[in-house]
Amino acid sequence: MTAPAEWFRDWFGEAYLELYPHRDEEEAARAVALYRERTGIEPGDRVLDLACGAGRHLQRLRGAGLRAVGIDLSDPLLRAARDRPGLAGTLVRADMRALPFEDAAFDGLVNFFTSFGYFLTPEEDTRVLAEIRRVLRPGAPFLMDYLNAEWVIDRLDPQSEGEINGTCVRQTRWVEGDQVFKRIEIGGGAGEPPEVYHERVRLYTPEALQKLLREQRLEPRILFGDYDGAPFGSDSPRLLVIGRNP
Repeated sequence: MTAPAEWFRDWFGEAYLELYPHRDEEEAARAVALYRERTGIEPGDRVLDLACGAGRHLQRLRGAGLRAVGIDLSDPLLRAARDRPGLAGTLVRADMRALPFEDAAFDGLVNFFTSFGYFLTPEEDTRVLAEIRRVLRPGAPFLMDYLNAEWVIDRLDPQSEGEINGTCVRQTRWVEGDQVFKRIEIGGGAGEPPEVYHERVRLYTPEALQKLLREQRLEPRILFGDYDGAPFGSDSPRLLVIGRNP
């Protein structure tokens, strides 16, 4: 089994919104609070929410007085974001490998909820980091919210089954090389094939991710293991990197 090169173009659509209709809003508030408290970002600063999805973090950034802008590649997720109060006119459809902003346009940047490592080649991930550095002014803080590869591998559930609105959803997960895969099958049966979607994320260790950041002249400074600011460890559920563009 494998996944299409750009699986995210199909998956982050209506089916995704149906499967995950209510992401954790309190979690988003904690994540934004961690960024604000640990970076010194101030009201009025211009912040980019990279891969903003349906806007749950962007709404909190805006609510904190930041001049935040969200970009995402998915039209359905951006439409969902536009339904949130206060986000009209703050959303841009764009590919994170080629951001449509001028150099040094932002005072800060966030990339929440494992929205990195999606691409077929490591070189494309490197291109994303180069774009992050380009659009940040010197000294600007960033936060990358990534998975803890060791935690994911140790707790990987190979198969699960559930329902959304009475429709069966089957998920198969596996690790192959340096990537973790998921196959999502929705519906099917009685001679009808299911809708099939895929996820694929490259598994960077903390050391590898920090090395990659430094190679792109981004400076990782602090590692956290959750949205409450606990120090990162091997049993942490998340890898949150706070750093600066030197």
